[in-house]
Amino acid sequence: MNTIDLVELGRMFNNTWEKPTPLFQDDQHAVYWLGVPEPSAFRCNTYLIVDGQEALLVDPGGRGSFEFVRMRVGQIIPPHKVSGLIVCHQDPDVAASMVDWLTLYPEIRIITSIRTNILLRHYGSRDYSYISINENPVYTFESGKRLKFLEAPFLHFPGAFATWDETSKFLFSGDVWAAIDTEWRLVVEDFCNHIAKMNLFHLDYMASNIATRGFVKSLVPYDINAILPQHGSVIPKKFVHKAMEYLENLVCGLDLIYPRDDNG
Repeated sequence: MNTIDLVELGRMFNNTWEKPTPLFQDDQHAVYWLGVPEPSAFRCNTYLIVDGQEALLVDPGGRGSFEFVRMRVGQIIPPHKVSGLIVCHQDPDVAASMVDWLTLYPEIRIITSIRTNILLRHYGSRDYSYISINENPVYTFESGKRLKFLEAPFLHFPGAFATWDETSKFLFSGDVWAAIDTEWRLVVEDFCNHIAKMNLFHLDYMASNIATRGFVKSLVPYDINAILPQHGSVIPKKFVHKAMEYLENLVCGLDLIYPRDDNG
């Protein structure tokens, strides 16, 4: 196995966009960060999981980034080898390019939740193969390696979910632990400083502490080597515990709009 030190990778990363960045690699299994077409504070991360001759895109992105993402995939494998799109919720920055992928490669399967799939059809693609993470919470590659889908209700959508890769032990968290950052780095180096960047997203978008605390509790059985959100920076293993504490204690959404009145 070729172990990649994410902290060292983050220090070496120079914000160039010339090629995909491997975050995990062994002989048959790899995870790549594909980059973004334009630097911005609200950048969207798309990840590629490759296992042997199979490949899945995690949150393929908006329509404006489709050609860029397809080009990046092509730097690793032929794009027609992508057999599925994991779509953690229906927002256009996460999901809209599914239309373009299905137009070119109609055999691609959409892997998502029941609630999300109802809304995805409004992008215009209706005749596609769909795998429900609610009915099939485990995806098994031909190699036997597995992904586990973990529901994250109301973070920030009722049908939102995260994906845990059993091999890399990476958690693809969607909008959970997302951050907004003008001075962006690929990997978090200072978690205390990173909290303010997560707050810019979480205080408005996440439903409540009941939801965030419940999700953290559901993650207890899983060994997590890194958190890979859809916005912001990758959280390496050294900060995973702090990330859990952040979410467990977060006051957000309805907690702020309708603060509890302890006097009744």
